Formats: sequence, structure tokens, C-alpha cells
Amino acid sequence: MDQIAVYGVFRDAGIEEEKAKAIASTLRREFEQSIDMKQLATKADLQVEIEKAKSEIIKWNVGTILAVAALATAIARLL
Repeated sequence: MDQIAVYGVFRDAGIEEEKAKAIASTLRREFEQSIDMKQLATKADLQVEIEKAKSEIIKWNVGTILAVAALATAIARLL
């Protein structure tokens, strides 16, 4: 939450400067306390997860290709 933007909204609404600052500060503090920072992901966290997913997809694709090739070879030998 952008404390400056909230402050601006209150000032535009005609609330005194000190009261607007206090309200904006309180809202920011409450917002920060209400969210669990441990549950938020950073860009680095997301990049790590994407890399893990990519490697899993590659492993499954390679495994599937090898299995299909082995199956095709087995069928070809039977014919």
C-alpha cells in the first residue's frame, strides 16, 4: 500500500495534514500486520520455481520420447 497515495487522497478530501498522516500511517501499519510476509513470493522465488518446473517438463519429455522409441523398436522387431 502506498502511504503517500493514501495521504494524498485524505488531503484531497479536506482532512487536516496531521490527521491525514496519522490515518495513512495507521492504515499502512495495519495492512502490513494483516498480511503474512512469509506467504509472499519474491521475483527470485518465482524464478526458482519456474526453473524447477522447466527441468521437470524436460525430464518427462525425454523419458516419454525414450519410452516411445523403445516401444516402436519392440513393435518393429515383432513385425
